[in-house]
Amino acid sequence: MEFKDYYKVMGVARDATEAQIKQAYRKLARKYHPDVSKEKDAEARFKEVGEAYEVLKSPEKRAAYDQLGRNYTAGQEFRPPPDWGTGFETSGAGPSHSAHSDFFDALFGAAARGAARSSRGTFDDGRGEDHHAKVMLDLDATLKGGGRTFSLRVPEIDAQGRLVLQERALNVQVPKGILAGQTIRLAGQGARPSGEGTPGDLYIEVEFQPHPLYKVDGRDLYLELPVTPWEAALGASVKTPTPGGPVDLKIPAASRAGGKLRLKGRGIPASPPGDFFVVLQIALPPVNSPAAKAAYQNMASAMPFNPRTQLGV
Repeated sequence: MEFKDYYKVMGVARDATEAQIKQAYRKLARKYHPDVSKEKDAEARFKEVGEAYEVLKSPEKRAAYDQLGRNYTAGQEFRPPPDWGTGFETSGAGPSHSAHSDFFDALFGAAARGAARSSRGTFDDGRGEDHHAKVMLDLDATLKGGGRTFSLRVPEIDAQGRLVLQERALNVQVPKGILAGQTIRLAGQGARPSGEGTPGDLYIEVEFQPHPLYKVDGRDLYLELPVTPWEAALGASVKTPTPGGPVDLKIPAASRAGGKLRLKGRGIPASPPGDFFVVLQIALPPVNSPAAKAAYQNMASAMPFNPRTQLGV
């Protein structure tokens, strides 16, 4: 797949203003419109110009394209980085065309084609484009809800019509029980239109930072709980941390490593609430003294045991 230089396709400089990009598109769209153009490749050029315009007219798409394009030239073999597009969604509208190139789909995903036909755009109806961002929340944010402050770098058009990245601090009320992958909509916090009109919206997708104790799986939480061999074998009551505070957890006798204990409804307080699972891990005491070594030797003598019998050896 070849890298496409959308600035070259549009015939504008990389620092072209919003107005210059719009003007170039209108000129080229008239030149290559299949209904009026006599150029033999008019339809292909018309689609190519429309695709370039769809990217460069959108501050969000243009900023992403510029970030990647610093390392490529037109016609160069292109492969998106492995983590390209993580948390990036497109919502910009452009002219309605029947197809996009593989290059466009590699950058913004095939789903962007449908969004491009259905969403409203900065130049078309006076409404600013929607922006999307991904933020990392601590687990307490969903367990308790409440206000959080995020710092985001968002693409905007300055007074001269040029694309710039602005640092914005946003105070966001995080709903209690929000799950990874869900979004928070901030009305009017997206792109501002170039003229009169209303700003777009900002959609914040939520992910969770790794927690030192708990793992998140949907609305369920998991804790790996170390227990001693005798606690697992004989049963015990073990003080165990949970998001709601420590509890005395009953370990059944004859428990095995990897066994799960479920505390219903103690996961993420979604609707319905998730569960809290304790996964047992058997921790062996260290052999750090003659007495400890002797205890292990006595155990080996008193309880002959081969854990590899199921392996046929």
